[in-house]
Amino acid sequence: MTTKYQPYYVPSQSAWPIIGAIGLFLIAFGAGNYIQQLTTEKTSGGYILLAGLAVIIFMIFGWFKTVIDESMAGLYSAQMDRSFRQGMSWFIFSEIMFFGAFFGALFYARMISVPWLGGASNNAMTHEVLWPAFEAIWPLVKTPDGTATEAMPWTGLPLINTMILLTSSVTLHFAHTNLEKANRKPLIIWLALTVILGIAFLGLQVEEYSHAYQEMGLTLSSGVYGNTFFLLTGFHGMHVTIGTLFLIILLLRIVKGHFTPDKHFAFQAGSWYWHFVDVVWLCLFIFVYVL
Repeated sequence: MTTKYQPYYVPSQSAWPIIGAIGLFLIAFGAGNYIQQLTTEKTSGGYILLAGLAVIIFMIFGWFKTVIDESMAGLYSAQMDRSFRQGMSWFIFSEIMFFGAFFGALFYARMISVPWLGGASNNAMTHEVLWPAFEAIWPLVKTPDGTATEAMPWTGLPLINTMILLTSSVTLHFAHTNLEKANRKPLIIWLALTVILGIAFLGLQVEEYSHAYQEMGLTLSSGVYGNTFFLLTGFHGMHVTIGTLFLIILLLRIVKGHFTPDKHFAFQAGSWYWHFVDVVWLCLFIFVYVL
């Protein structure tokens, strides 16, 4: 009896991983130089950062096009589909660990290092010698060296952005439901609404950052509170940007007639990623803005 094996497509060599690595290097190098140049008149770091972002966007669209062409050509088997699911699951897990590290840094600063500087845990002598006038109160709007800033309130733009992201999860769920029912027109409408909400979130976050820098004095150099605030919200904003690009590509594919109720893992992957981003923001809103 002859055993029939399921075909497994092995893609040819690709330059996209190398291009992506170059883009990430430019982002890291440019961001580091940009932060160091904030107090100078140099602007090379900002330009390098923008170049890195442009390379990453180019890589995303190019690599997606390659994968889409392979999928539409029928080259992927059920085993390949399982590989994609496992890969996306591990990717989201790595993102959980990524944000977990930053939330861990926030916890360490709030619960250990700042109280320690304020004289907690039998460190009254250290407190008296180093900064006797320092008060360990979070959010730390006045650092031990006297740098003063303002805390970002949870009302206003942060609350509006929270409602926007929660609504976007609902609209994306409705889009997924209509895809499973093969209702193309409602699918396009709900997914387009999700994209609009994602863009609105990013626009309001830019407005929030502008307000923080120009009117509140809350910057990356505002001590540990400013550092953790911009690291957590900034990296989340980057993930929202990637997720929005992902959804735009899915919307374009749906308009072109891609996906069926039985085969639409790319849409599921985008949905998983977007819901993950929403959950991270809820944690962010609670631990960075509210508490």
